[in-house]
Amino acid sequence: MAHAAAQRLMGIGAAPGMVEGRAFMLDRARAVVVRRRLEGPAEVGAEVERLRAALQLSDRQLVEIKGKVHDGGEHALILEAHRLMLQDPLFAEAAEGIIAQEYVNAEWAVRKVVRKLRAEFEKMDDAYFRERRADIGFVGERVVRNLLGHAADLDPEREEMPPQSIVVAHDLSPADAALLLRKGVVVGFVTDVGGHTSHVSIVARARAIPCVVGVGRASEAIERGDLLLVDGRAGSVTVNPTGVQVEQFRRAAQRQVEAERALHVLRDLPTVTTDQVKVSLLANMEFAEQVPAILEHGAEGIGLYRTEFLYLEREDLPTEEEHYQAYRAVLEAMGERPVTIRTLDMGADKLPRQVAARRREREPNPAMGLRAIRYCLKQRELFMAQLRGLLRASVHGNLKIMFPMISGLSELREAKGMLLRAQEELTREGIPFAARTPIGIMVETPAAAWAADKLAQECDFFSVGTNDLIQYSLAIDRQNREVAYLYRPLHIAVLRSVRFVVEAAHSAGIGVSMCGEMAGEPSFALLLIGMGLDALSMEPGQIPLVKRLLRSATAEEGRQLLERAVRHNTAEEIDRFVRAQMEARFGELLE
Repeated sequence: MAHAAAQRLMGIGAAPGMVEGRAFMLDRARAVVVRRRLEGPAEVGAEVERLRAALQLSDRQLVEIKGKVHDGGEHALILEAHRLMLQDPLFAEAAEGIIAQEYVNAEWAVRKVVRKLRAEFEKMDDAYFRERRADIGFVGERVVRNLLGHAADLDPEREEMPPQSIVVAHDLSPADAALLLRKGVVVGFVTDVGGHTSHVSIVARARAIPCVVGVGRASEAIERGDLLLVDGRAGSVTVNPTGVQVEQFRRAAQRQVEAERALHVLRDLPTVTTDQVKVSLLANMEFAEQVPAILEHGAEGIGLYRTEFLYLEREDLPTEEEHYQAYRAVLEAMGERPVTIRTLDMGADKLPRQVAARRREREPNPAMGLRAIRYCLKQRELFMAQLRGLLRASVHGNLKIMFPMISGLSELREAKGMLLRAQEELTREGIPFAARTPIGIMVETPAAAWAADKLAQECDFFSVGTNDLIQYSLAIDRQNREVAYLYRPLHIAVLRSVRFVVEAAHSAGIGVSMCGEMAGEPSFALLLIGMGLDALSMEPGQIPLVKRLLRSATAEEGRQLLERAVRHNTAEEIDRFVRAQMEARFGELLE
């Protein structure tokens, strides 16, 4: 079959690496569902039984897939989350209610419930949680296909796949990814939809498999067997490349491999500038299974351990024991390296199942509503379970506890008071915990930034959360396409805020790190060190390059770059200046 001419598609680079292979098309078009009117109560009862049987079958299928994977990692956690969705009474009851009230078939009812739930997730301000709407869709589609008797369509294992296959699909469920990877011939993923926090992206990064998501029309533009060149860092997919393009790609891939080997040599070396300023490079994480990759990339510790995954897609809240076991596993795996665990950073808008029965209304602006530390201080039982779990785990490693979204001293003192109460309870019960656990805060609101001198007197460290600090400082929703162009990390207001936070922290004798996306941008590394930050926390894969940059520069260069940068008037001017200076200084490394 003659293949189309070469074309280049662009998406989001979700997992780095350059790979060449043949397209394997996975058709995941939604099953066609027709609305059917039921005749009477007898048929309603039969339809409800069909629904319950399909839910049970779907659950058994996920158990079987989980058993086949045997990796105990991201796949197991994700598949278990899908099982919890199936078992959630709210899901089943909503569908049964539609069947009984509207006299419609089960397939139609399931689709209606899924649409409603996806719409709820779509409203969430955080990208990670918005991506979970895809999980609702995957679960609903499994139930619908089982209702239609199309269970075989859900099994990618029946497909014959050649070596060096690059899977191309509109979207990939965790079950699809798990079973496809089990074949041992998948070298890359390309999807029409998805973002950096979609499950296929998380799994691809954990398995070091190049992945490009959000391409838009890959499943339409690519045909089975097409030769593909996938660059998971640049987010590019070249379809049916010319001979010249293939040779150029292979040379670039070889250079990348050699560069990674050179960077790997630095893994166990400290990050020290040539004028002897020490900087700690830490990793952001959310699953225990990420620890091997964190250590492999040379992280000196974990600067941000997001605990929200413990709360997602379940019928109840995590117990103290679940908190303890999750944190203990990571602390033990990291040994003496510091592990900074952030307490719950979500609110009622992101806990639909736990809160639905008690909280019917939706917050009009959840980003500025009852979330993070505000929510925890209101839901004290929930907060106490996490605090006790953290304290119990503290004896197993080098734990640091961090409170998010602090806006002033009153919140910090109240949170510390809750922690003290947890310590007193454990002491009375004879349960051991570390004699001293450092307590810090996320500085991610303008209020916290400009009260940093006061806050520094009552905590042990700061971590600047630039994602929210930029959003709140510039009064823009970075997820809103209409104003996203205004999201500028190098805006003078942001730089001045961070500078003040660093000065306040150092005046009080405490350390300050940065854990937002800005921290992992290589072009900003020297500028951030020029500000005096003690640590940067980022995705593990970003650490080697940032380490190489900082080990070949001086902190004084960073200070001079900062002073020259802030003389410019606009965020665009500052950004252009900084990138040009970094390109001139580190051109080959930043390619």
